[in-house]
Amino acid sequence: MDRKKRTLVPALICAAAIAGAAAPTPLRAQPAESSGLSGSGLPVPRFVSLKSDRVNLRNGPGTDYPTGWVYRRAGLPLEIVQEFESWRKVRDSEGATGWVLQSFLSGRRTALVLPWERKASTKPPLVPIHASDSERSHIVVNVEAGVIADLRTCDGRWCRVTVDAYTGYIEQKKLWGAYEGETIK
Repeated sequence: MDRKKRTLVPALICAAAIAGAAAPTPLRAQPAESSGLSGSGLPVPRFVSLKSDRVNLRNGPGTDYPTGWVYRRAGLPLEIVQEFESWRKVRDSEGATGWVLQSFLSGRRTALVLPWERKASTKPPLVPIHASDSERSHIVVNVEAGVIADLRTCDGRWCRVTVDAYTGYIEQKKLWGAYEGETIK
């Protein structure tokens, strides 16, 4: 087995559709005010991911509302904070909110690695993905802040993730896409 440490880097996550739009301050994953069950019968808030490489984030629940952002990354995690008919009000890791048609969302759980550490002017930090749920375990791969990881399981402290062909463990507090202490089976 090749023991060289590998580094995976993120791809383009989203593009502002409004000229001069300021980027919101990144958020850590924390449940919004819970309204219990929604019209779909699923809990709100909850995390989902984008199905498509091009999804419009609208200013209201309908195609008559203007587009505020265009997401350009399938698998990007979003948090549903409200529902209206077939529309879902979502929040991204930077705190931007808007409405997305439900058919563009998937229940597949993904997470961004340390999105709050990613800065445009500096090199993003590297985060190790370990072979087991211990900081002392072998490092499988290093990934840059902003990389999307598929969530397999989480025990409230560690999550088993897959990034490209690599599977391993990362501390849950380093992910946006799983609530603090949340367990995922």
